[in-house]
Amino acid sequence: MVYPALDVLEGRVVRLFEGRRERVTIEGGDPVAAAQRFVAEGASWLHVVDLDGAFSGKPDLSLVERVAAAGVPVQVGGGYRSLGLIDAALAAGAARVLVGTAALDDAFLTAAAERFGEAVAVAVDARDGHVATDGWTREARATPTELARRCAEAGIHRLLVTSTRRDGTLSGPDLPLLTAVLAAGLPIVAAGGIATLDDLVALRRLGCEGAVTGSAIWLGRFNLAEAEGLCGRIE
Repeated sequence: MVYPALDVLEGRVVRLFEGRRERVTIEGGDPVAAAQRFVAEGASWLHVVDLDGAFSGKPDLSLVERVAAAGVPVQVGGGYRSLGLIDAALAAGAARVLVGTAALDDAFLTAAAERFGEAVAVAVDARDGHVATDGWTREARATPTELARRCAEAGIHRLLVTSTRRDGTLSGPDLPLLTAVLAAGLPIVAAGGIATLDDLVALRRLGCEGAVTGSAIWLGRFNLAEAEGLCGRIE
């Protein structure tokens, strides 16, 4: 499964270098128009990150409503740090809500898993051996593998694993990171650094169930039809 990325900052789609707010590398325009474009190109899911929500902890639920209207399932992240906000995002049309910073609280993690099941996933954002939090502006003491293990114990069904140092860099996925996190036994959607169709092949063969593609899609390194067709042929 290939998830085209819609990272939204101040109302427009952007790509950030390593998630740094001040380093916009690509401008993608209106998120609704972008969602409609990806659906027309064959997207079966959309990956939406509310960057303002990630930085502030206050996600924009109207963004969820507008993008979900494109007609395919949407997984959304960025600032969802309470059970109430997850509820609200699902009510607004999200099919899956990503939690990151809040997942470091074991009580919250267990409650979210019990209440939402497969409609919630944990974003394991890795930087320099630790979990990045608060819009990737801070680092927790927990390691990605530790958080993945805690997610498995809490009953979480799926992880989105991002190598933040590679995000927006087109430098290739962090296969050692992904290998280590896969040991927790949970399905993984990989993100960060994907640049080529060969990268998608490597991720699929590693055991990842899907991949988020951002800069590579926006820059035309490959298109959705090519990516989906290739991944569908890899066993």
